[in-house]
Amino acid sequence: MSKRKQILLLLISDSIAIILTYLIYFYIRIESGWFMLIKSPSFLPPLIVIYFYWLIIFSISGLYQYWFLRSRFDELYSVFKSITIGTFILFFIIFLDDIIRDDRAVSRFLIFIYWGLLIFLISSGRLLIRGMQRNLLRKGIGLRNTIIIGINEKSISLKKLIMKHPEQGFKFIGFVSMDDETTDEPVLGSLSELKNIIQENNIQEIIVSSAPAKSEVMFEIINRTTGLNIGLKIIPDIYDIISGMAKSQQVRGLPLIDVMPEIMTFRIRLIKRIIDIVMSVTILILSIPLFILTAVMIKLTSKGPVFYTQIRVGRNGKMFKIIKFRTMYVGSESTGPRWADKDDTRITKIGRILRRVRFDEFPQFINVLKNDMSIVGPRPERPFFVENLNKEIPYYKRRLCVKPGITGWAQIKHKYDSTLDDVRIKLQYDFYYIENMSISLDLKIMLNTIIVILLMKGQ
Repeated sequence: MSKRKQILLLLISDSIAIILTYLIYFYIRIESGWFMLIKSPSFLPPLIVIYFYWLIIFSISGLYQYWFLRSRFDELYSVFKSITIGTFILFFIIFLDDIIRDDRAVSRFLIFIYWGLLIFLISSGRLLIRGMQRNLLRKGIGLRNTIIIGINEKSISLKKLIMKHPEQGFKFIGFVSMDDETTDEPVLGSLSELKNIIQENNIQEIIVSSAPAKSEVMFEIINRTTGLNIGLKIIPDIYDIISGMAKSQQVRGLPLIDVMPEIMTFRIRLIKRIIDIVMSVTILILSIPLFILTAVMIKLTSKGPVFYTQIRVGRNGKMFKIIKFRTMYVGSESTGPRWADKDDTRITKIGRILRRVRFDEFPQFINVLKNDMSIVGPRPERPFFVENLNKEIPYYKRRLCVKPGITGWAQIKHKYDSTLDDVRIKLQYDFYYIENMSISLDLKIMLNTIIVILLMKGQ
């Protein structure tokens, strides 16, 4: 079953379930006569609102992401969690509506009936679709042509599992060898021939048997497959799993890390952009008094402009001017750019306070409105450092596939960059964020950023 067909079927199934649940709920609450009503509400407008409300909730919750490896338990848990949160919000809306209209004859416990009905109908529809999908896969319909890069004990075990359990969605085509590997297994060619192998065999999935010593090979594979619309997964080392840096799926007990070529769907990107715009406008308006006070303090304590602009590298290497409150003395980088350190003498007294509470970053919400940045993403770096870091770390530019952010997973998990080792550590966090981008993760990062600001943990 193709990605589009699966998502379309899920949308149709969910739509039927949402409408049917509302019809049953409306009948019980309004038409049955079991509850006295001061005023009978209309039928169609609430139905339209509630329909789009649930589609938005399900989209934000990731229920329309393509998961051909997802277990039924994971599916049901995601449905339960999304509907529970969405119903919790509805409960308070109905509670307030009853108070305003003084419609105390309507028992609010009906919301729990609605909750149970929606979970049952949504889950039933999705289980039916997943059951159909598994039956088709067992018959060999909809399998994704798969190659395994690297030949070792783990990859051979995976090949056997794939061939034994077609319901997992893979169709094994052959191995691609790395370096001078020799084996009796079917080999399609070497890594240098990867692009031709993909095109000749209509490959849709690549699974890489990873090893710490071959991490540079992994990023070579990523670069070779970029833009080819191919699923890319890694058989992780045990360290990757226990360190918490890997988000893995299971194929009959064997973990796979999913390196997703489509980082975010158009729908999720649109929601993320709307959140960026709404929050940026709100924060900029509310911060006007603080902006004026900060501008006065900067002018009184040091010579130079209030704002500081600097060229940074954005998504896909696009250059843009970042806007910040000036926190350093004018001419501080006359000898060339360098990283800031804890006791940096270039920072002004007011600048040190601004950095502690991270208020020097607030003008960057203007960059967010200009679409140069997002609120959440990897830290935007200067061209000088990007060029040098790309020489030191060959896969560094991988982080440029998304818009940079005012805050991010790396920013809240690790201290300010001051050495190359700091960059390497934060790069791991950046990659984790890129491969797990979601609205829920963005919200988690925003909440953690607020805590960092309140605790004045900035540098």
